[in-house]
Amino acid sequence: MYYIIFAFWYIFSLLPFRVHYVISDILYFFIYRIAGYRKKVVRSNLSTSFPEKSDAELRHIEHGFYHWFCDYIVETVKMFSISRDEMRRRMQFEGVEQLNAELDNGRDITIYLGHYCNWEWISSLPLHVKDKGTFAQLYHPIENKSIDKLFLRSRERFGAHSLIMKEAFSILRQWKKEGRLSVTGYISDQVPGFSSMHYWPTFLHHETPTYTGAERIARLLNTSVYYLDIYRPRRGYYVAKVIKMCDDLENVPKFAITEKYYRLLEESIMRNPEYWLWSHNRWKRKWKDFVDYFPDEKERERILNKL
Repeated sequence: MYYIIFAFWYIFSLLPFRVHYVISDILYFFIYRIAGYRKKVVRSNLSTSFPEKSDAELRHIEHGFYHWFCDYIVETVKMFSISRDEMRRRMQFEGVEQLNAELDNGRDITIYLGHYCNWEWISSLPLHVKDKGTFAQLYHPIENKSIDKLFLRSRERFGAHSLIMKEAFSILRQWKKEGRLSVTGYISDQVPGFSSMHYWPTFLHHETPTYTGAERIARLLNTSVYYLDIYRPRRGYYVAKVIKMCDDLENVPKFAITEKYYRLLEESIMRNPEYWLWSHNRWKRKWKDFVDYFPDEKERERILNKL
């Protein structure tokens, strides 16, 4: 099954970008107009995140989201065979000299990003930074092993290692013991399990349970911390601006980095809201659900504020 899917995926990826975007426009018609893929989730997320916007403004964002989402699908397929030079041209990074300076100074690096613009293409960062660090990205394995294997192949084409979340810290700690500098990316705008709801920032008008693992690992490994502010100047092209968040975590209050991450991500989304993954049911778990799950106040306090 893996080789069958591989063959189809690879052949499809060889098509030129202009053909991919024609396919994307066709996909838009079927995914949005015919199937209405997760339309209720998208509309609920948009209306509660932008209560100040009119119905017409919300529909405009909705249409833009589905157009971009279909582009994301074909761009992810194209990543399977895109050349290094083409990827460098289409996925650019501003401020990488800061990352190079950190590596020159022997510092490990933590990079925060979200499900915004084409996050898959961020795995091409090793093409832009000095060959002094080991690049890594955290991920959740896909249940279908063939699809998971294909995604791993695609995500690791440009030199980044994919680390399963529960194994990441032990691997990064081992690299540090070996003297290997690490540059690790964390997509942190995901829904945690109840036992991992240690912090609840306000994000897009919602009380939002969030993973704090990125901050915890950054503190334990004493890394410098950055955020990637991604924007899309035109179809098929992205630019990620490197923004320094912190390099001295010992003097930063607990959860301050997680809070700052959500403020920066919120700014990115507010600038061009159609490029965030609105079909993701980000707020399916409410504070009330958390309280019901941990009815004992002492147990709840033990989970909360844990880093």
